[in-house]
Amino acid sequence: MHALCIRIWRSRWTPVAGAAVLASIVPIGLASAAPGPRHPGHHIGDQPGFGGHGQWVSTWAASPQTAIPGTTDATGFNNQTIRNIVFSSVSGNVVRVRFTNTFGTQSNQPDPMLQIKAASIAVAGTGAATAGPNVPLTFGGNTSVEIPAGGEALSDPVHFHVPALTDLAVSVYLPAATGPATLHSLGRQDTYVASGDHTADSNASAYSMLDQSWYFIDSVDVISQPQVHGTLVAFGDSITDGFNSTVNANARWPNDLARRLDSRHDTLAVADEGISGDRVLTSDLCCGENALARFDRDVVDRAGAREVILLMGINDFGFSVTSPNAVTNPLPDVSAAQVEAGYGQIIAQAHAAGLKIFGATLTPFKGASYYSAAGEAKREAVNQWIRTSGAFDGVIDFDAVVRDPSDPLMINPAFDSGDDLHPNDAGYQAMANAIPLRLLLNGAR
Repeated sequence: MHALCIRIWRSRWTPVAGAAVLASIVPIGLASAAPGPRHPGHHIGDQPGFGGHGQWVSTWAASPQTAIPGTTDATGFNNQTIRNIVFSSVSGNVVRVRFTNTFGTQSNQPDPMLQIKAASIAVAGTGAATAGPNVPLTFGGNTSVEIPAGGEALSDPVHFHVPALTDLAVSVYLPAATGPATLHSLGRQDTYVASGDHTADSNASAYSMLDQSWYFIDSVDVISQPQVHGTLVAFGDSITDGFNSTVNANARWPNDLARRLDSRHDTLAVADEGISGDRVLTSDLCCGENALARFDRDVVDRAGAREVILLMGINDFGFSVTSPNAVTNPLPDVSAAQVEAGYGQIIAQAHAAGLKIFGATLTPFKGASYYSAAGEAKREAVNQWIRTSGAFDGVIDFDAVVRDPSDPLMINPAFDSGDDLHPNDAGYQAMANAIPLRLLLNGAR
């Protein structure tokens, strides 16, 4: 959102201790394995070396973004290990990781490829430590891989028990200059860096805190348990990204939804594809590609994707009244009708891919830095369209959940993180609690 364009000045935070969780791991050597199917309902029981009839689902995901010129991210990394901490939504006994160089350029580097010399996965412990051995990840049987600018690499499947609702440590060693890093900014989760190759380290002695972005990864997939019917993708902006939620607490509403689903016999994996500051119709250096530009990559191509919750549009209206600058220029005056047309295209793309899509109403923003009466009128018009058009497969009324009963144009003070725009942890929990699970689970079958 408006204040989020300052992501180039990300704060550094004190690590929060987490409970150590032990996992049962059985690493295996693998020949090159073809990637599992990335469309709903296709099972991989016949893949060599893996029994059962589960399907690949995204237990965790985050949308890649470009590095802002002039920042450390744009300089990149060299002979360093990054340890990313991610939160699983469902369990599985076979795992793979998707590494990304989507926005790499390497234009000023002699080698045009992103080099990964080693990578590993483990259950996370406290800070940068792991709660058990770091299991090496391979690529076609090799410990290293090169990824061209704009490309991705999928690790070989490995037998490793991923518990549900648990922090995982995904470490990647970058032996040479990377050029601009592909990252997901403002992740509300501490990430760590070390000099040299420390992908196998269980202790944290070599690591220091980097920031709260995820680097060079965009999904962790598992072969699902029988009760998991696919992946629900939460597709949105900073409110879906969990902005202003407690750091290292996994208190975003998609995390809270995953906890609710975990208590069910029938369930779904949850992939959070929110980008802070993102818009339906406009892309910029600050906040990433617009919703239409990234829908296929971040939603349709997610492992096991079956359903989508769309919550986006408030930035299209809010940014219309702010001053253009180096990273947000241009800022077009977007109308309610234009956002509704954008929704229509997203709905069409979802249905063409066989996905159910649920529309979420835009939450109040009176008092926010980019609030205007004109923007409020657009928000109300779009919410009326979401509720009454019948274009979505269902409606989730987040506006009704978090608005102030005494002033419906404002967020309820009990749910306000302090900026009159983003919910606090209680607000995100209230949003997750308001989602009808029957709506989701009926759509997934």
